[in-house]
Amino acid sequence: MAPFGLSALSTLLRGPGAGRPAQAPPASWQRPIGQGWEAPYKVRYASNLDDGPNHGAPLGGFGAGCIGRGPDGNFNLWHLDGGEHWFGVLPDCQFALFEHDGTASRARALAMTPDHDDSRPEASERPLGRWQWLGSETSDGNETSATAGTYAARYPLHWLDYQSDFRAEASCEAFSPIIPGDYQRTSYPVAVFRWRLANPTKVPLDLSLLLSWRNTVGWFTNTDPSAAVTFRDDGSPEHNYLPAIGAGVGQRNRWIDTPGLTGVLLEGAPSQPIAEGEGQWCLAVPDQLEGVEVMRCSRWDPSGDGGEIWEAFSRDGSIPNSNNDRRSTGSEQASAAIALRLRLEPGAEIELPVVISWDLPVTAFATGTSALRRYTDFFGATGTSATAIAAEALGAWRQWRDAIEAWQKPVLERSDLPEPLRMALLNELYDLASGGSLWTAASSTDPVGRFGVLECLDYAWYESLDVRLYGSFALLQLWPELDKAVLRSFARAIPAADATPRPIGWYFTQGRGRVEAARKLPGATPHDLGAPNERPFDATNYTAYQDCNLWKDLASDFVLQVWRLFRLSPSGEDLRFLADCWPAVVESLRYLKQFDINDDGLPDNGGAPDQTFDDWPLQGVSAYCGALWIAALEAALAMAQRLQLDLGLDTGAEQREFGSWLEPSRANFDRLLWNGEYYRIDAGSGTPVVMADQLCGDFYARLLGLPPVVSDERALSALTAIREACFERFEGGRLGVANGLRRDGTPLDPNGTHPLEIWTGINFGLAAYYRLMGQTDTAMAISGAVVGQVYAGGLQFRTPEAITAVGTFRACHYLRAMAIWALWATHTQWQPIPGAEREP
Repeated sequence: MAPFGLSALSTLLRGPGAGRPAQAPPASWQRPIGQGWEAPYKVRYASNLDDGPNHGAPLGGFGAGCIGRGPDGNFNLWHLDGGEHWFGVLPDCQFALFEHDGTASRARALAMTPDHDDSRPEASERPLGRWQWLGSETSDGNETSATAGTYAARYPLHWLDYQSDFRAEASCEAFSPIIPGDYQRTSYPVAVFRWRLANPTKVPLDLSLLLSWRNTVGWFTNTDPSAAVTFRDDGSPEHNYLPAIGAGVGQRNRWIDTPGLTGVLLEGAPSQPIAEGEGQWCLAVPDQLEGVEVMRCSRWDPSGDGGEIWEAFSRDGSIPNSNNDRRSTGSEQASAAIALRLRLEPGAEIELPVVISWDLPVTAFATGTSALRRYTDFFGATGTSATAIAAEALGAWRQWRDAIEAWQKPVLERSDLPEPLRMALLNELYDLASGGSLWTAASSTDPVGRFGVLECLDYAWYESLDVRLYGSFALLQLWPELDKAVLRSFARAIPAADATPRPIGWYFTQGRGRVEAARKLPGATPHDLGAPNERPFDATNYTAYQDCNLWKDLASDFVLQVWRLFRLSPSGEDLRFLADCWPAVVESLRYLKQFDINDDGLPDNGGAPDQTFDDWPLQGVSAYCGALWIAALEAALAMAQRLQLDLGLDTGAEQREFGSWLEPSRANFDRLLWNGEYYRIDAGSGTPVVMADQLCGDFYARLLGLPPVVSDERALSALTAIREACFERFEGGRLGVANGLRRDGTPLDPNGTHPLEIWTGINFGLAAYYRLMGQTDTAMAISGAVVGQVYAGGLQFRTPEAITAVGTFRACHYLRAMAIWALWATHTQWQPIPGAEREP
């Protein structure tokens, strides 16, 4: 073995016993490695997704596909097929560490023992039976300490600090270059693992770090060409997804050596042209590591007991140094491994970067349609660039890490925000990578590509407009050009039509049989930008739970988001964007006005749920939709004035038209809905509840500097009623704000769905409203209660739409929860995040 020397990668000599970090990084979510949950939240509906609480921060760029490693150390999340979900442990996808201290040796895979290999559900034996894991028995039969170490996450960073199984100190920081305002690197399919090994003892330590990885090229594509749509027990549509897990024919692994990089390349047998799921993986380390011996095994069989790798590794830290590049046949599985062996003298430490990259350039949708991922604008679309991606990462990871530190610094330094809230601000951004995100290559009409995040994995359609009214605050403040791309897609979709009749799911749940409606009417603002099993962006309104052509909030949501981006984008006002969206703004408002059946200026809800609370019927004028409508009219008038003054567009007719609607709308809103203390949920149903989000429109108007929808006095009175009825009198405020309760805090219907749920994103939006109105204590209490439930209840990195008082949740990986960034905006007066102001 080569003696330890001064590494080219900032090896530091330290005194004996120095090194281990005293605590996990600030504002990070932390948990002992492998510690279970006594009573995690469970899914509310049996058909909804519930993978259990072992979720950690994802790795991989937006729209590039991502992987995830749980707090037990196992890689278990594989979102590599755009918009689709596969959760499972591949035990051979893992790091391991060997140590010899002169008298004894120990080797561990750096995760808790996996029960099974999820790519082989038929296997009965424990996978990799020869491997030893954290918490497993030692060679002398003794049990290791139950405290294996600590997992911590502050997205896009996460750390594992191993504390019990070795005399050496071992820790790993992992990240991808998720950098606000950087529309190139944020798209990269790459993960950097920054390993730190230190020797606090008085004797030399021989160490070896192993990375093993399965060749999964060809796995992540749907083998069901029909992707048949069915209805869940809650009435929402879903499609069948059958990935090719375990497919191995044509795979091969081989060594790769290029300037700056030593690695192993994992490939498949590509089609011509390359198809979804095809491409490469690359495991890579720097080619110049002084004092470090690099060994590579291009192929070993992970379906056996793992002895062909583990026998040598556990003996002396070596692995078979072989370059077997034959292609797999039949059901063969092929894993590869790379090991770094070195000696650390007493008091020394070393930093070792290891990179995993992938190049799977194609995302397929309905039969015959597909898109190239955004990163192909920089690396090409042939599926042969995994090495180039890895090489850039090895050369630039320090700059990437510095950029992450710089953009997170303003959040970390806001000591006037509770640390759990600062933690959640950063960690809730996870959904932009693992929420089935789609980011296509650029074009002349879409200069940064087309972008979308699923509403959630259960409701798998992109950028639900009512949901992103709340959940897009993060995109606006950190990647405003992506927010702009989404809104341009909605603007194009508003005039489009699709008369295809579809059954509406809600009527099935009500026992009312088959009721059909056209998919998309011209002028109607679409609910969403389509689904990954169809033609996203081109075929909108995928959801069929309700007839979205009848919704009374979507047009207002669109108008407010367009004006919000124009006024508050950190990259500045974009008049061309405003002008491009203006025709859709006018058409959408005119379409919505037709639902003003009594000509009082306000659109009327129709009895079937026809707004974001799509299981909650409203009748006549409603506080929620009416307030949004008034705010949207104010925004449209402001747009018209700017376009006329700055671009010379003649918007006089529209200003007169919208003004004629606004005056009666304002007069009748209070007349029909104000009850002396708060606003009634609607004017027609007589439902005696305090609706928590009754004044979302007033919040938006005030946020955007528009004339408020209601007076300060009435807004504060309503907020008091909401706080008392829906927060303090509901489970003592420990959970958050329920959507709608009687004034005394009791439910109208003990078996109700939406009224009794705590919606995470609605709560964060409400907290921002309270903060905007100067009620900081209430804002922090509400947001703190929700953050506490999510991050103590096993819901981290899969934040749901809703939680309940009986410990259940609905719709995990939900887009709306990023509304926590609205609280950042209101509390800090839109304090900018460094880099977000850059133009692509």
